[in-house]
Amino acid sequence: MTLLPRTLYGRLVVILVTGMLAAQVLTSSIWYDVRHSQVLTSSIWYDVRHSQVLEIPTRLIASRLADIVRVARSDPQHIELFLHNLSTPTFNLELRNAADMQRNPLPLQDQATESLLRSLVDEKTASRTALNLLNLTLLDSQGHKAGVDTLFGSSPAAGQFTLELRLADGRWLHVQATEDQGWTSMAPADVLLDYFLRIYLVRIIVVAIIVLLAVRLAVRPLNQLAQAAQALGQDIRRQPLSIKGPVEVQRAAQAFNLMQQRLLASMAERTRFLAAVSHDLRSPITRLRLRTEMLDDEALKQRFRNDLTDMEGLVSTTLEFVSSGEINEPRQNIDLNALLQSLQADLQDMGATITLNGRASRPVSGYARSLKRCIQNLLENAVRYACNVQVLVDEHRDGLSITVRDSGPGIAAQQLTQVLEPFYRLESSRNSRSGGYGLGLSIAHTVAVAHGGTLTLHNRPEGGLDALLTLKSQAPAITGQ
Repeated sequence: MTLLPRTLYGRLVVILVTGMLAAQVLTSSIWYDVRHSQVLTSSIWYDVRHSQVLEIPTRLIASRLADIVRVARSDPQHIELFLHNLSTPTFNLELRNAADMQRNPLPLQDQATESLLRSLVDEKTASRTALNLLNLTLLDSQGHKAGVDTLFGSSPAAGQFTLELRLADGRWLHVQATEDQGWTSMAPADVLLDYFLRIYLVRIIVVAIIVLLAVRLAVRPLNQLAQAAQALGQDIRRQPLSIKGPVEVQRAAQAFNLMQQRLLASMAERTRFLAAVSHDLRSPITRLRLRTEMLDDEALKQRFRNDLTDMEGLVSTTLEFVSSGEINEPRQNIDLNALLQSLQADLQDMGATITLNGRASRPVSGYARSLKRCIQNLLENAVRYACNVQVLVDEHRDGLSITVRDSGPGIAAQQLTQVLEPFYRLESSRNSRSGGYGLGLSIAHTVAVAHGGTLTLHNRPEGGLDALLTLKSQAPAITGQ
């Protein structure tokens, strides 16, 4: 049992999607290894990543500080009340008369953060504000100093700022604030899941859609080629395939069209050969018949007549079988009801009893003369072994079925398919006077296949034989009676 889909389309989709996902996983692992090595081996990279993680908290702090500066400038009388209401455990505010004179030198990455704070506050307040960053610490979710895992985003990060800035009245505001990145309330597993859903899942969906469209476009010519090969068995004179698409598909279409031409040429050559043989055989048969009439012995003359009649019948039936596989008539919509009624009248004139049950509500697309020959052979075969024959017409979604039912002795189960082969006759005939050359059912089967249908034989438990002919209905419904 293989895990791959049965169709070429499915296999290409699986191969491409799996390959792209594997490449994505491989590149992601390489990216992680490179960054992990850089963080562990390069202090410069650590400083850069440190600043990147603190960028969002820095911007949030700068926005709040700018609001304080604007309020202090516009309403200095109520600034103390405003700061008291604004102060929280994570954003502690304290007014002082002078700046902190015991400042420690800042590391390079903290100096960059201080410069960013000043520029943001100045930009938002449209003025220059004295601002000093006293201390800056990057904390993890437990409140400890952040490590490598926090820098990579696998653990929530927050910035703890200690700073001071001068207000419009000359006093200094001492600020101690802790600010996260806006998503630190999420657990690390939720962060990774969110990253996967937003990045990997979106990529997978986009890649899958592109692969589906690309593979469908790639295999469409192959599907058309497969459909043409299947249709060739029903209509060998169908229109040749158009030569378009990739070079490989064009070559396959050209080879297919060449095969169709060779099959047509072979069938035409076979027909010409058999027609020539038939003509060559009819001439000596005619001479033999003339010489037979010159014989004096009447009994011997009759035996010669019977043999010559059998020879003529064999030649005619063989030509009929050959022509059944080569249909030289246009496809058209056939009124099946009128066709069955015509055959019923013809056989009843010969003494048979034909009963029609059911009607076709729509025409059948097919070849009129060939389909008539097919049903006529089935009816004549049934009448040969039973005087009373029923014809049942049953419509279904894809077409209709015609059942020719007789009450004869039936056929052995192991021979039900063999009798559809050309020149096959039953070992023990269903009737000792049946005659025939074993081509009637074979011709009917060939015509059924040419119409895209099937012909099957079934023995009934109560006795008799059912010949089931299925046809596809491809025409609008019949109106009226």
